[in-house]
Amino acid sequence: MNEHEERGDTMTGVDPDRLDDQQLMKELENIHRTRHDTLLYGSNDALRAHNERMAQLEGEYLRRNPSRPVAAGRTREGARERGSGESATPTAPST
Repeated sequence: MNEHEERGDTMTGVDPDRLDDQQLMKELENIHRTRHDTLLYGSNDALRAHNERMAQLEGEYLRRNPSRPVAAGRTREGARERGSGESATPTAPST
């Protein structure tokens, strides 16, 4: 079996479930870093491929991390209160 999934002539990368946690995070960081340029300047095919790959990688991350920390400021209720100076980034619980 090939390490990369192929769709026509397009290489979409290694299946996310075959990546270890470190590789998955590196792929997610890379795809988020390139998102803006792809949206603004990529062809429709490039944007479509980017969307598909991002969904695959994010889906795998969520599957592996169902109990990931959620910042209160990133919820609807928290967003309403954000004006009070609360950070939108989760912090480690104090000990």
